[in-house]
Amino acid sequence: MPGMPFSTWPEFGTWLLGAPLLVLVTILLALVARWLSHRAIRTVVDNAVRRAEDNRLSTSGRLLGVAAERRRQRALTMGSLLRSVATFVVATIAVLTVMSLVGLPLGPLLASAGVGGVALGFGAQSLVKDFLSGIFMIIEDQYGVGDVIDTGEAVGTVEEVTLRVTRLRDAAGVVWFIRNGEIIRIGNQSQGWAMATIDLQVAATEDPARVIPLVERVVAEFYADPESAAKLLEPPTVAGVESVAAGAMTIRVFAKCVPGQQWGVPRQIREKAKATFDAEGVRLPPVTFGAPPS
Repeated sequence: MPGMPFSTWPEFGTWLLGAPLLVLVTILLALVARWLSHRAIRTVVDNAVRRAEDNRLSTSGRLLGVAAERRRQRALTMGSLLRSVATFVVATIAVLTVMSLVGLPLGPLLASAGVGGVALGFGAQSLVKDFLSGIFMIIEDQYGVGDVIDTGEAVGTVEEVTLRVTRLRDAAGVVWFIRNGEIIRIGNQSQGWAMATIDLQVAATEDPARVIPLVERVVAEFYADPESAAKLLEPPTVAGVESVAAGAMTIRVFAKCVPGQQWGVPRQIREKAKATFDAEGVRLPPVTFGAPPS
């Protein structure tokens, strides 16, 4: 076989059972190592998530339950990060091993890579910045999988966190991929607790001494419902009259909610308040229309 490192079929068979077979075995071992590492990480994460779920269900205090949920989210985030690191390490070892098997001199190559790495570092500063930001984000527990965050560019639920990017899904279902190094500030709406502010408007001619007790009754009945109380960390409070303007009096209510419930709780309280106002004959603000065109 002209141009080949062998001239007979036996030599070809010997060559085939040498470097090519070792390269194939190396790739297969790398795939197996990646699968085993991911499976081990998944097992550890599942156990951590299961313990967090058990703690959340067994704790009597709502704040303790929120802390357990936070630990569950952090375990999922750490699992996502560890899988990325495991894939990178296995791939690097596999590539270096294959290069050695095919006869490439690793010494001069690594020396050249060191020199080239300095030059490449200037061009890959954003990549290094993404990696470092991802590591510090995990260590500092800025956010995790399942959190609702505001990155400035997008607001949504965190679906995956890697060393380089964070994947969000917003309320419209759009998936956003945001580089970790590009995230300047984070607004996390899922850590600890969330405060819902509910403004209830009635006619300005209504007597606050009559309306405020009705609102207090509404929030008390809402908190007395076990299904509704599970969304709150403490009973809602009626702050009183917030403003009187344009024929409307605004009664403000504050509700300290479990993270993620600060959008649904105000809607439910408004529904109950509307039914109570109708039953008690409380007038709503007058409907105003714009001036007719001249």
